[in-house]
Parts: sequence; structure tokens; C-alpha cells
Amino acid sequence: MKSLRSFIGEAESKKSAIGHFNISNLEGLWGIFNAARKLDLPVVIGVSEGERNFVGVRQAVALVRSLRESYSHPVFLNADHTYTLEGVREAIDSGFDAVILDGAKLAYEENVKLVAQAVEYGKSMTNEVLVEGELGYIGSSSKLLDEIPEGATASEEQMTKPEQARDFVKKTGVDLLAPAVGNLHGILKHAKNPALDIERIGEIRKAAGVPLVLHGGSGVSDEDFVKAIRAGISVVHINSEIRLAYRKAIEKSLADNPDEIAPYKYLKAGVEAIEGVVEARLGLFAKKS
Repeated sequence: MKSLRSFIGEAESKKSAIGHFNISNLEGLWGIFNAARKLDLPVVIGVSEGERNFVGVRQAVALVRSLRESYSHPVFLNADHTYTLEGVREAIDSGFDAVILDGAKLAYEENVKLVAQAVEYGKSMTNEVLVEGELGYIGSSSKLLDEIPEGATASEEQMTKPEQARDFVKKTGVDLLAPAVGNLHGILKHAKNPALDIERIGEIRKAAGVPLVLHGGSGVSDEDFVKAIRAGISVVHINSEIRLAYRKAIEKSLADNPDEIAPYKYLKAGVEAIEGVVEARLGLFAKKS
């Protein structure tokens, strides 16, 4: 099977993008995987540090690997939002396909130093694992928000600058770059999420010279997704959107069946809800209906 690096390269050449969706449980994994198989598209499963603590690091690897081998389908695993070198090493040693060293809240030079060390470790262990860096803080929690998180990028002046992206990639050697271009982790409850700076995305991609990753995809309009992918986004992260769909579906399932106590029966609605969201997003990113 082709590597994740190859699939990202193909997506970029086709002006499409690969979907990245986070999981906290088996229902999420099946919902995402079912949608990807239905559309015959590659997909990336993400587990943040908090999600890894809940699911298990090696257990997440085993689950994703079993699906890839059993169904011969390109499903990959990413160690999302990892904040320490220890976490990066653990993920790489356990068999993750990709890892993100998130130093977005750190001072620039400290971010560069930490990410460069992550890249060095990754390359010393395997040429296949992808290492991603983040440049620009966009919040850190995938949930419903009352307002833009404190410290998150909220103006054009705070967004990632092309020249800094070029310098960051040159100094760190990252395979992928996640910039701040108007995106935001989480979904605002009382307003629309900010619009993406499409022109900036194109400028950053040209300057950085590596594929770009859009974090905080939940709440972004379909129109902005299409434009962003054309401009240079090759991977799109979605989490809050599927969490919300899952919770609403489970709440309805329990309300409709108050006497049901078999988890596999009332949780089925959650799997189907996630599958529906993921199918729609993957189709949009790949321009398949």
C-alpha cells in the first residue's frame, strides 16, 4: 500500500485534500472508516494527547492497523497535537504514521527548536513517518465556544506570515505545516467562525514549499474549504463537528429508547451520525458526490 506521504502528494497534485478526523472511541473509528470505504478514499484518524490517554497509544495503533490490513484500505494514524518530545517519541516508537509537535503557543525560536528535534528523531527512526509543525495559535480545544479563545489568532496581523513559514520549514525540516489563516479550533455558539484568508494560504504554500494542513475545520464554510484546497491545503482536520453530531445522535437515541441498556444498540446512532458527517466532508474535499 502507498504511504501517507504519497497520498498527500497525489491529493495536492489533484487540488483535493485528505480528511483527518479525531476519535475517542470505537464508534468514532467505525463511523469514519465506514465513510472512507464507501467513497473509496484515504483517511487519517487523529488522536490528540487527551484522546490517546483515553484510547491508549498502542491500542490506537493496533485498531487502525487492523482495519488497514483487514480491508486493504488506506487508513492512517496521526498523533495530533503533541506538546512534548517524549510524546513524539512514544508515538513514533509505537507505529504512528504521522505526528504533530504543537509549539504554537511557544516563542518562535523555542517552537523551531522543539520541532526540529522532533523531525530529527523521526528521521532517525524511519523515513515514512511524517512530522508536522504549527505556526500560529488557533486555540486548543475542540468544543462549542462562547468566544474566540484568549490568545488565539483573531486578526490579520496575528496570522502566519509567508516569510516566517519559509524560515520555519527551512530551520525545522518539517514534512507538513499547519498555519493560522483565520481558522479556529472549536465552533462558536453565537456567531459564524471566521472566514479563511485564501490569498494568504496560497502565499504560505508557495513560500513554505511543503504541503499545508488546515486545523480547526469545523465551522468553516463549504465555499472556503473548496477555495482553501485549491490554494494549497492538502489535509483538513475535523473534530468538533463530528463530536457534536455524535452527542446529539446519542441523546436522541436514549430519549427515544429510555429502557434500552445495551450500548451497542443505542450507540449505533452515534456511529451513523459520524459516518454521515464524514462522508459529506470527504466528498467535498475530494470533489466527489
